[in-house]
Amino acid sequence: MRRRLIAGYLLLLALVLVALEVPLAITIAGRDTARLVADRLTDATRFATLAEPALRSGESEALRSELDRYDELYGIAAAVVDEEGHPIVASRSAVDLTATDVVNQSHRALAGSQASEDGTIWPWRTRPLVVAVPVGSGGEILGAVVTVSPSGKSAEGVRTAWAVLLAGGLVVLAAGIAAVWWLASWILRPVRDLDAAAHELGGGDYEVRVPVDDGPDELRRLAGAFNEMAETVADSLERQRQFVSHASHQLRNPLTALRLRVEDLGADLEDPDVVELHRLALEETERLGQVLDSLLALARAERGRFSLVDVDAGEVAQARVLAWQPVAAKHGVVLRYVRPPGPVPVRAIANALDQALDALIDNAVKFSNSQDPSVTIRIAADDGGAAVHVIDTGPGLTEAQRELATERFWRAPDAQNVDGSGLGLPIVAVLVEASGGRLELLPADPHGLHAKLWLPVP
Repeated sequence: MRRRLIAGYLLLLALVLVALEVPLAITIAGRDTARLVADRLTDATRFATLAEPALRSGESEALRSELDRYDELYGIAAAVVDEEGHPIVASRSAVDLTATDVVNQSHRALAGSQASEDGTIWPWRTRPLVVAVPVGSGGEILGAVVTVSPSGKSAEGVRTAWAVLLAGGLVVLAAGIAAVWWLASWILRPVRDLDAAAHELGGGDYEVRVPVDDGPDELRRLAGAFNEMAETVADSLERQRQFVSHASHQLRNPLTALRLRVEDLGADLEDPDVVELHRLALEETERLGQVLDSLLALARAERGRFSLVDVDAGEVAQARVLAWQPVAAKHGVVLRYVRPPGPVPVRAIANALDQALDALIDNAVKFSNSQDPSVTIRIAADDGGAAVHVIDTGPGLTEAQRELATERFWRAPDAQNVDGSGLGLPIVAVLVEASGGRLELLPADPHGLHAKLWLPVP
């Protein structure tokens, strides 16, 4: 946008300079030409006054002396011709009276009018300027005076004037470039700030604000409106998180009490059907408790107010694998851990890697329902950081399902009867992204899901 704005301004400035300087340059050349022609006509007219008595009397020595002195002083050749165009007297410089320009101007002067070349002396001209005036009075034409002036000095003067004009235009253009650059920066700086702030806001930084005291008034108002919008969005999300957090926390206590009472009722039950209903009620209260815990963890994770700590990803992964071994064995799943060759330090939110691995291993164990179910956890350096891989042998997810898997409460169509809240992967994604990392869901080979956590190194 900056380039287009600057290009537009400079194009306009260049057109204005061309529109001003081209006519001015033509005017300068025309002015110098008119001045030179007027001077030569004045000189030729004076010689015509001297030539008339000389032509009538046949005495031309005095006239020749004047023409020679004129030629010596100014380097301008002059000649007097009779009414037939034949030379009568000329300066010492050779005057080619047969040249086309000389013949044309002489004929015009012998016709009774002052004659000069109609062309303009441009900087590249090399031809001389020919001027002729008639000699005579009372309508009688006795001959003509012809002067042949070199045009090199006049052309050089025009070149100098054009060079000064061009230099002035370049100075104006340079000043215009500087002014346009400053103006474009002044106009676009708020736009760049707004663009950067919008991307940061979209990335989850709800504390971002833009300056409101820079740029044109319209952009200042836009910046103020953006800040108000950002504050509204941040306040709305904070209220939402507080509500989820408070609701989850407040519901946890009565749910615990309800579970205890339901458990107490089981001691007096004898009917098998009632005992089964009692067991299902306990499972539902347990599932509701897990949902509330997940909502509470998600609300805390989304606040983004964490300090980062350095942990050894290998030690954390090994500890979580040991903790989940009994659960995996109960489901008939082989839980493998591939130990890295050495420590793998990563920087993350405190306990973020623990919670993320718990959610991933829980999902992997629940969905590894193949003929030879297994879950493999391995850690390796990757892309300037460290990657934690959790690979299962379950049915996996399609590409479309993997894109939806981190949405809250989303569950695969074939997993509706499996225990879960649909919040495990969203919590993992929030924790990892808040730690400066990323979560990738990939297909496993030959089947299953490959969850990859990438975290930065200290």
